Formats: sequence, C-alpha cells, structure tokens
Amino acid sequence: MTRDSNHSLDDLTHPGQLVQLVEDDSVRCLACSHRCLLHPGRHGICQVRYRAADGLRVPWGYVAGTNLDPVEKKPFFHFLPGSGAFTFGMLGCNFHCDFCQNWQSSQSPQLTDPENFLSWVERISPIDLAGMAVRRGAAVLASSYNEPVITAEWAHAVFSQAKQMGLKTIMVSNGYATPECLEYLRPVMDGYKVDLKSMREENYRAMGGQLKHVLAAIEKAHALRYWVEVVTLVIPGFNDDPAELWDAARAIRGISPDLPWHVTGFHPDYRMQDRGPTQPATLLQAAEIGQEAGLRYVYAGNLPGKVSSLENTYCPGCQALLVERTGYRVQIIGMQMDGRCTSCGRVIPGVWSASDRATNVAA
Repeated sequence: MTRDSNHSLDDLTHPGQLVQLVEDDSVRCLACSHRCLLHPGRHGICQVRYRAADGLRVPWGYVAGTNLDPVEKKPFFHFLPGSGAFTFGMLGCNFHCDFCQNWQSSQSPQLTDPENFLSWVERISPIDLAGMAVRRGAAVLASSYNEPVITAEWAHAVFSQAKQMGLKTIMVSNGYATPECLEYLRPVMDGYKVDLKSMREENYRAMGGQLKHVLAAIEKAHALRYWVEVVTLVIPGFNDDPAELWDAARAIRGISPDLPWHVTGFHPDYRMQDRGPTQPATLLQAAEIGQEAGLRYVYAGNLPGKVSSLENTYCPGCQALLVERTGYRVQIIGMQMDGRCTSCGRVIPGVWSASDRATNVAA
C-alpha cells in the first residue's frame, strides 16, 4: 500500500461492470438509482464514475480510510454481535446531505483543491485490503464512510477476497442501489444497512434523491436474502414529526416485521449546525412508534445509558433478554449459537455465526 497524492481521482479507476451501452457513444451507469447517462468525458452525479474513451471508469485500487470498529457501530445488531468490523472507505457520494457526518470523504470530490483529499488516498490491492482485516482480527469486512454503492466494483473485488479468507461482508449505504447492483454484489456480500433518512419527498429532493428508490432497495435486498437493518437518524425539525416516524415504521413493517430499525441521535455537523442534538425523549418516542407499528426489533442508539433498555435484544416470543448492550459493550446472554432463544426456542432472525448466511430471515 503506497500513499498517492500526485494524481487525480480519474487515474485511480478501472473499467466498470455496472454499465449499459446506449446509442450515440454514451453509457448508462447502473450502480445507483440516478442511472446517469454519461457522454464521453462526463462524470456522474457522484463525481467518481465517468465515461472515458474505453468505456465507464469506476473507482479502484485505493482506500481513503480504514478502521477496526465494533460491528454495532455500523450499526448491525443482528450480525455477529460483539465482532470487529474492519471498515474501509473511498471518496464520493451520490447524495449531498447537509447533516453528513462523514462529509470529509463523501463530499471531497466536490472540493476545488484536490490536494485536500488526495493526500488521504492510499493505494492497495483487493487481496491486501482483505488481508489487513484478517490480521486485525476482524470477523467482518465493511464498506462504509463514503457511499459504497458508487464503488461497487471495488467492493466486489475486495469482498471476493474476503470471502475466501472466511470473513463476512457488509455495506453501510444510503440505500440508493439499483436492483442490478444488489444482484451483482449478492454472491460476495452478506449484509446491507440502509439509512432511511426521511419519509418526505421534499427532504429526499433536497438531498439529491427520491424516497421510492430507497424503499425499493430495502425490499429488493430483503428479497435477495441479504441481512438488512434500517437506520433513521432522527433530526430535530427535519424528520422527527411523529406522523413521519409512523410512516417510516409502517413502511419497514410492510417489508418485514423482523427488519431491525435503529433510531439514532443527531449531533450538529457539516452544514446543519442550526439546531441542537436529538433528545433522549425523542428517540424513546420514535422507538415506541416502531414497536406499536409491529416491528419486533427496534433500537435506540447514539445515547448510551440514556435510552433505557432499547439497546438490548429481547425475544419477541417470551421477552427473554438475549443480547445486552451498553454502548459497544456486548454480552450474549439468552441465545444459542444457532440464533434460538434459550428460553423458548424461537428463532431470532439474523446472522449469528460465521457459517450462517442469513438463513433465519423470516418471510
């Protein structure tokens, strides 16, 4: 792995696979739901996929950040609890959220001075990146920090190596994946976490997307038998109205009552510093809405110790405590290795062992 600050992002690319040829020498990118039509020399909305003379070029061969995180930080609560997730990210995003908490990497291609972000880039091969995860003792390899869908070909190559090394693989995404992208990744990817940022079209338009595509991606990922968890960052004055939270809970319930829903606390960042952080009472209310809507696994996060027992996993059948969490301190108490409640034998959907490939996903 060598540091590289002398080239543009266009040099750190590879021929893309998620592409469709169209008339007049253009291509359509199939990675995300923007489905950008790219004429020669043009970049997509993400600014990191572009039409070159030899076809679509996509990000390849580098990372802009790596870290060993608890898998709960992603957050995944039904996916190898207590495991380490070696996380890598690249640059760029297909959204422009004012509240982005990883804006340094996700929005960096929009900066006018490329030296501000190319100095972070480190070249690496897929096998070396997967090997780093193994050497750090991770059980999971995660693509995150920027929007991973726009670097799907790179993730596919890295995840392919990771699977050969016995690792589980996940993405932490805004959910703007196309069905083609989700099908392309499925042979090498196990889990898909989606940020359901709002249930209001006007909010998604402001971020640069459409709500319908996010909901469709959640449903498609579930149908493909990824392990899916959904997160809503509850932001004061943006998406914290109870009616909107009810809409979110019902939408998730309509796909499956077994999809975990995380309602997490906002803190002022990037271009949204005109309001305070989310209060614990708001998260508690959001969690109660999720439970009343029929979701079996609702979690409140980002405020350890302030959201009662809503960090824990309970059996929806007998209410036994299965997994106890305080922040990132995790203890499996009442669940067998095969995902069954030790008290009543109920199967708890999720990925609970290295050999499990989300076989417990309920219909």
